[in-house]
Amino acid sequence: MTFSDMLNIGLMQGFAGLSLFAVLLLMGLGLAIIFGQMGVINMAHGEFMAIGAYTVYMSALFTEHMAPGAMAYYFPLAIALAFGVAFVFGWIMEWALIRHLYSRPLDTLLATWGVSLGLQQCFRTFINPKEVSPTLPEWLMGSWAPAEGLDIPINGLFVLTLTGFVTAGVLLALHRSRWGLRVRATVANRTMANAIGIDTKKTDRLTFAIGCGIAGVAGAAFTTIGSTGPTSGQLYIVDSFLVVTFGGAASLLGTVVSAFGIAQTQSISEFFMTGSMAKVLTLSLIVLILMMRPQGLFASKVRR
Repeated sequence: MTFSDMLNIGLMQGFAGLSLFAVLLLMGLGLAIIFGQMGVINMAHGEFMAIGAYTVYMSALFTEHMAPGAMAYYFPLAIALAFGVAFVFGWIMEWALIRHLYSRPLDTLLATWGVSLGLQQCFRTFINPKEVSPTLPEWLMGSWAPAEGLDIPINGLFVLTLTGFVTAGVLLALHRSRWGLRVRATVANRTMANAIGIDTKKTDRLTFAIGCGIAGVAGAAFTTIGSTGPTSGQLYIVDSFLVVTFGGAASLLGTVVSAFGIAQTQSISEFFMTGSMAKVLTLSLIVLILMMRPQGLFASKVRR
């Protein structure tokens, strides 16, 4: 094997890590808003990812049967629909359950774990107990070859582009919109935010729903690189919490950096060892770093 071949393999392995990074970042962004900004441990976050993925799958089935000529165009609309469906479910869940459990993180963990199990059973009963995959449009298939022996999947490029847009949108919304101002004011001092006229309950509900909607987008992106089953979301929930905790619970910049580091470490390690050992190596490195820096990579300073 020549040096050029090894370099191409390393680049393709690194790009596979970027695809994992994109999904982890989208999941982590939603959790950073819900857990980092609100202090809610949402163990059903992975199921909101699955809701987004199943929305894309159902959209593909509907388009195939009702308008097969539109298969080339349905996917962007399905992503928007995945956000909307997950947003609505998140809004209902906050209203029905989460709003009664603020300042009780262990209770939110147990309650959302129960919701997680219930949603998994709903997926098995009403959709499909087996893994499913939507029919992707032709423009998402194939690969781009910038050099001989180097093939980069087009779906991976699309997921990275989508992740970039969503991340930029979240950052702009948090720092340039009225909603973001209200969120930051509530996080800094909830009592004072109420005193100046901010409806913190409405802000909490909207923030939780947006975090769930972003998880739905992560699920839509996931359909381009893997199949979806009732427990698919649970495969990413631990990694997503690691991303948020490692980066700093209230830092979106930390979420981006930690998602990239975790995804690349795991992907490159899998080239030299088994998947299980790569996971152990990644977790060990995270534990060592958190022992030296318990607040995470980018700890936000907020007034208590």
